[in-house]
Amino acid sequence: MTADQRTRVGVQSSGPAEANAAGARTKVPHGPWRARRAAAFAVPALWTAGVVVWELLLPTDTHCVALLAATPALACAGTGGRSGAWLGGGLALLALYPLGSVPVYEEIGSKAGMGAAIISVAIVSCYTTRRRARLSDELARTRQVAAAAQQALIRPLPPRVGRFSCAAGYLSSARGAAVGGDLYDAVDTAHGVRIVIGDVRGHGLGAVGTVAAVLGSFREAAHDEPRLERVPRRLERALERHLDDRRHAPVSPPERGAAGESGEVDEEFVTVLLLQVRADGEVTAVNCGHPWPYRLTTGRNGACRSEPVTTAEPLPPLGLLPLPPEDPSPRHLRLPPGEGLFLYTDGAEDARDAEGRWFPLADALTAALLAHRPEGAGRDGGCGVAEPADIVDSVRRSLLRHAGGRLPDDVALLALRNDRCRVHGRAHDPEPQPAAADAALLCSCT
Repeated sequence: MTADQRTRVGVQSSGPAEANAAGARTKVPHGPWRARRAAAFAVPALWTAGVVVWELLLPTDTHCVALLAATPALACAGTGGRSGAWLGGGLALLALYPLGSVPVYEEIGSKAGMGAAIISVAIVSCYTTRRRARLSDELARTRQVAAAAQQALIRPLPPRVGRFSCAAGYLSSARGAAVGGDLYDAVDTAHGVRIVIGDVRGHGLGAVGTVAAVLGSFREAAHDEPRLERVPRRLERALERHLDDRRHAPVSPPERGAAGESGEVDEEFVTVLLLQVRADGEVTAVNCGHPWPYRLTTGRNGACRSEPVTTAEPLPPLGLLPLPPEDPSPRHLRLPPGEGLFLYTDGAEDARDAEGRWFPLADALTAALLAHRPEGAGRDGGCGVAEPADIVDSVRRSLLRHAGGRLPDDVALLALRNDRCRVHGRAHDPEPQPAAADAALLCSCT
């Protein structure tokens, strides 16, 4: 099993996880399909022939003809369908004739009993095939509904938000899930592009409810609050209401076990990093217990660097301690044209390899910048760092290789790049393009 199969992974640049109706049946080329179909019919034929030969070669007091009854089941297991089960049953019945010289099967009663056993197995195999097809269709529809619900929670980011290109990816520690205990979103508001990334205590499906509460509050507060410092207070109130509802909601033991929680929510908290990025590159940040983002730069000599924007101590996570009565003091920085930011949750840095070594996130970012460096980067007129989608995908692959495909915690990744390019040493905005070309035009200045 590959790493991508062990962990459900989604890189969102123009769409989430690119899972086209997860679990739905996909079209298979005619060549491979016909080969598998032929193999499904060949297996019962070879099995029948093998049993006949083996029976004829065995001593007279030893018999294996009862193995013919397994022929329809083998055809069914090989995805031969109902037609394969009946074909296998017919081959097994025909095989009884060459065995007529075997003393134990010379009696009509013995042959009739064996034939009845073969027909019974064929009927049961047909029923099993029909039942399996019905359950597969139901599972495919359930996965489609689950994929739609997950995409509504963690919405796919567009390739451009305002004047910035962006991409995001999600790695869920829960098998079969596209979301878990991490969250992110980016919205274009009248106050600038506002971004949130956070991490709920715990991981997997048990934290999805808290993620929904925090994200829902952010999507309203991002537009309503003119000051970014007020948004954490809105998120804190939404979290308190959600936790209070959970305290008073009856939870059955099976549901409690499925969520991976003991029912106690008194120690629930959420780390949150909020960014506001204006069109001129001014960035305002409010951090509640979350890792600071990395700044991604490309120098004039072509050297690529990735370093944390600050090492300042953040505020406590939401829900752990009450926010102070006064609004928190935000951090301010500049995002020059062509530079980028990389946001992540602590699951990325906490991942270990088989020898217990931590994942070197800074090195992985630098390697991604070097591997996907655009032409002309580092010179006047160059467009800065690599595409956000390439950065996220490169880090995701490096992380999965390092952890061997098994992540102990959810991981969210988000990259943002200022697409105002430098022309002759000055900032320059690209010409407005039609909406259909936005996905292709991330940075087309010359």
